[in-house]
Amino acid sequence: MHRRRFMHALLAVPWLSACAPNQAPADAALIRFGIANAPRNLDPRLATDATSERLNRLLYSALIRFDDSSRAVPWIGAWEQLDALRYRFRLGTSGRQFSNHSRLTSSDVAATYGSVLDPATASPHQALLSIIKRIELIDDDHLTFHLREPDPLFPSYLGIGILPAGLIGSGHRFQREPVGSGPFRFAGWPRPGQVELVRKRDGQRIEFVTVKDPNVRVMKLLRGEIDLLQNDLPPELVGLLRRQPGIHIERTNGSNFSYLGFNLEDASSGDLNVRRAVAHGIDRAAILHYLFQDGARAAEALFPPEHWAGAPALMAYDHDPEQARSLLAATGHDRAHPLRLVYKTSSDPFRLRLATVIQAQLARVGIDLNIQSYDWGTFFGDIKAGRFQLYGLTWVGIRTPDIFRYVFHSASLPPDGANRGRYRSEFVDRLIERARAQADPRRQAMLYRKLQQRLHADLPYLPLWYEDQMFAARHDIRGYHLASDGNYDALSQVSRVDLFRKIGKFRA
Repeated sequence: MHRRRFMHALLAVPWLSACAPNQAPADAALIRFGIANAPRNLDPRLATDATSERLNRLLYSALIRFDDSSRAVPWIGAWEQLDALRYRFRLGTSGRQFSNHSRLTSSDVAATYGSVLDPATASPHQALLSIIKRIELIDDDHLTFHLREPDPLFPSYLGIGILPAGLIGSGHRFQREPVGSGPFRFAGWPRPGQVELVRKRDGQRIEFVTVKDPNVRVMKLLRGEIDLLQNDLPPELVGLLRRQPGIHIERTNGSNFSYLGFNLEDASSGDLNVRRAVAHGIDRAAILHYLFQDGARAAEALFPPEHWAGAPALMAYDHDPEQARSLLAATGHDRAHPLRLVYKTSSDPFRLRLATVIQAQLARVGIDLNIQSYDWGTFFGDIKAGRFQLYGLTWVGIRTPDIFRYVFHSASLPPDGANRGRYRSEFVDRLIERARAQADPRRQAMLYRKLQQRLHADLPYLPLWYEDQMFAARHDIRGYHLASDGNYDALSQVSRVDLFRKIGKFRA
């Protein structure tokens, strides 16, 4: 059934290729951005899905942001470290006007982080920020964070959008009616699956239009029903768009980390020989070339090599079918008596196609992979609950090494973290704590590389690749550029150009 569904999606491509871009004049005041999934929660304290996180970056300002090497730099708050347990922040002048016209002060910062720390909020950031002992207000522009224990990376944890203290206290529904001080303000939900933002500096309207099917999303771009889309397209549709007149496409290296996750409490997937057999049985080079059409690069660790804590020296698990068969033989399995594993994935057609390729590759070494696909909510619910042997997912927008504690520390089993594979290692726990407490940035990076070397050997995750970022826009859209983590920040600069007027001026 999965193969038939995918072939049905492919059969739509020739029909799409016949659709020339619509050249009708468009409304310059409105730019429509096509997205695959609607935002689930426009409260930055609670959002966990990628679309919500990206929109929240437009709606809310935060104390810090990240540079190209993923180091924390000031946004609305510069800081100084008073001692090992105290960080003082001074609020600047920009990004301090909420969309309800109130001014952002240190009280709003304290109320935001206080609410994250309140168990009643049920924020996924609570565990990480529990290092905060108390917040001291000095005046409207200054506040001090007092920590329970030293953590040299503490400022990098403060990327949560700031909310108005008064609205927090009144129980305002930020999820559906966000109020922030970012470059955009919330304008409404025009229709189900659509959300409209307005750029504060010039009134430019951006409407995010949810179109789950990638074929239909491309069709709408060609017909002028949307103006811009980013990612979530199979490579054949990207290739199709490259051939269309009036469509502009850009690509860049991405940093979002795709991986296979294993359940280490399961008798089969918990066996290291099985995990290593899977690693050697998958031909990543072939997948990247033929399936992704060279639109991704191989990964060996959660962070890409250019990250300040990256591990570029890790050796890959080469495609080695004989080694995979030898490892499986040690578990009593071969192609005559294959090991049976269940692989869970989403119902996205491209992810299903990827699963079937992995299924075929592993069959050659003696692993019978049963693919089970679900809608996103059901699939992700199973992963969080530990109902899997093997699954495929992507970490999006990960910047700071606190992710290692959240994902791999034995104290981070759900619901206290995202150690969904139930990985336990005293050595890794100690290494995480040592790295977290190390004040020297170079020594800290060295400890994180050592940690990633151990994870690479234990394989609670099998690293796969970092998919490229891409966007496609109609001929009259200007100013958009890609970020390696796929954020939408460039919408602060995007505009629609009146090409007919420009041509007229040129002729005159």
